[in-house]
Amino acid sequence: MEEKSVIKFSHCQKDIFCFFIPEKCPECGVSFSSGRLEEAPIRIPNPFSNGHKTPCCFLVAPAEENNLREFDGGSDLHTGITDTNGVVFNYTKPGVRQDQRGWEMCISIPLIQPDMFNLLNQWDQYLNKFSDAEMWDPAYKRCKGTVINMFIFWSCRFNKETHNCYNYTLMFLNRVLATQGKGSLTKDQFTQSFVLPKIKRACKYTTMCREISQNYFYIADSPVRVMEEESGGEKA
Repeated sequence: MEEKSVIKFSHCQKDIFCFFIPEKCPECGVSFSSGRLEEAPIRIPNPFSNGHKTPCCFLVAPAEENNLREFDGGSDLHTGITDTNGVVFNYTKPGVRQDQRGWEMCISIPLIQPDMFNLLNQWDQYLNKFSDAEMWDPAYKRCKGTVINMFIFWSCRFNKETHNCYNYTLMFLNRVLATQGKGSLTKDQFTQSFVLPKIKRACKYTTMCREISQNYFYIADSPVRVMEEESGGEKA
């Protein structure tokens, strides 16, 4: 998925996805040497990016327990925040890690605008100070209650359900929003508005690439044909 680009072209009312343009249509068998395609082929944007090259971003990647390291819609995912140098801060059972590699294929969501110079200059300071807090240190024995999205957590230890990588990244984001005088985001708000649409697109892209790798093509009805069938009409 990182090296090959997915190409889409239309023919015989089908959208055909592949890594290269074939000599003939895989659906109807018509040779392309003597005829033109209905539309010019387009390249499908890859939804994945190298997290270490996307500073000041929220990252989503397959968890280490995901043996295939793929977005399949069912496996566990892991989240992190990049500093201005592309180092990924992420919360795990041993505490906050600072990864300089391992996030080369992930979903990246920018958290600041290019013209936000003041925030950009303070980003690393904010991230380091937040990550050094006692609540992320599993060795600290006297954690105080911490409010996260209206819930209070008293333990410093990693908990897959209540004190995890997503809590860490979302709480940092809300801390940054607070410094900008902006309201916080709930877990549902951030997930539904920013994370879930990108995950769905990544899962679809992964499925499509797997199909192309196995069968050379991924073929679907074109939107025009789908609309015609749903309305019961016919092409003029």
